[in-house]
Amino acid sequence: MPYVRVLCCAVGALLSLTAPPAAAAEDGWSVVPSAGTGTGRPYVYAEGTPGTVLQDTVSVLNPGARPLTVRLRGADADSTARGGFSVRTTGRARDTGAWIAFAEERGGHRAPAGAVSVRIPARTRADVPFSVSVPPGATPGDHPGAIVASAGGRSATVRVRLRVGGPALPALTVEHVTYHGGRVSYELVNRGNTVLSPKLAVRADGVLGKVLDRPPRALPVELPPGRRVTLTEPWRDPPALDAVDVRLTVTAAGGARAIASTPVRFVPWGAVAGAGCGLAAVAALLVVRRRGRRTTDDRTCAPARTEAEWTGAVS
Repeated sequence: MPYVRVLCCAVGALLSLTAPPAAAAEDGWSVVPSAGTGTGRPYVYAEGTPGTVLQDTVSVLNPGARPLTVRLRGADADSTARGGFSVRTTGRARDTGAWIAFAEERGGHRAPAGAVSVRIPARTRADVPFSVSVPPGATPGDHPGAIVASAGGRSATVRVRLRVGGPALPALTVEHVTYHGGRVSYELVNRGNTVLSPKLAVRADGVLGKVLDRPPRALPVELPPGRRVTLTEPWRDPPALDAVDVRLTVTAAGGARAIASTPVRFVPWGAVAGAGCGLAAVAALLVVRRRGRRTTDDRTCAPARTEAEWTGAVS
C-alpha cells in the first residue's frame, strides 16, 4: 500500500510538470511574420510605389489547450523618449497603420477590413493574410508601422517596414547640446524620409588641447522620419579647471551627418570659495593690525605731550 501511494504521488508530480495550467497556456500565444517555406523573419518588409497594393501574412500561434480569439489591427509606429520602437496609441492611424487591412470571411468570400478577430483552435497556428494599400499621394521613403494582436488582456506586435518608392533623402540635425551633472545632453531630429540608426562621436578641446576623444559608436536608437529624441552621453571625469568646446558628430547610413557644439567652463568653485575666504581673513587681519598700531601710537604720544605741558607749568 505505501508503494502505491508513492507511485501515485510520483505520477501526479510528473503530470503537474508536463501539463501547464490553462491560464499559462492561454498566455503563451504569439504572433509572428509568416515564414512560409523559409526561415523566420524578424519583421514584415514591403516595398512599392504609390498606388500599389502589397500582400503578406502573419501567423498567430495558440499552444494552449483551449480555443483563443485574437484581434488584429494596423497601427502607426512611434519612438520612445530614448529612441526605441513603440506603437502610437493615441488618435487614429494616419500612415502605415491606416493602410493595413485584413481579410475577413464574409459569406464564403474575403472582404477587406481594417481590423479582424480570428478564432484559433487549441494547439493551432492560424495564417492571417493582410494587405498594405499605398495611397497614390504617399511620400517616398520609409513608413514604419505595426500589426497589433490583442487577446487575454495583453498585446503583441509585428513590425512592418514599408518603403515607398522614390528618392531616399537621409538627413538629421543635432540640437540643444548642453552639459550638466556629468552628462552631455542633446537632441537628434530626423529631417529626412528614411529610418536612421545613427552613430555618435564626441570630442572636447580645452585651452591646452584635447581632453576627450570618443570614436564613433552605434546608438541604441531607431529614429523614424520626422521624429525627435533626447539623449545623454556620460562624461564623469571632466577637467577641474578649463574652458572646453564639446563637439558632437552624428552620422547615419546614406551620408547623413550633423555636427553641433557647446562651450563649457569648468571652475572649481569650492576651491575658489575657500581661497576667497582665506583672502578675506588675511585682509581682516591686516586691518585689525593697522588699527592696533594706530591705537598704540596714539597712546604713546599722548603722555609725552602731557608731561611736556606739566614741565612747562612748573618752570
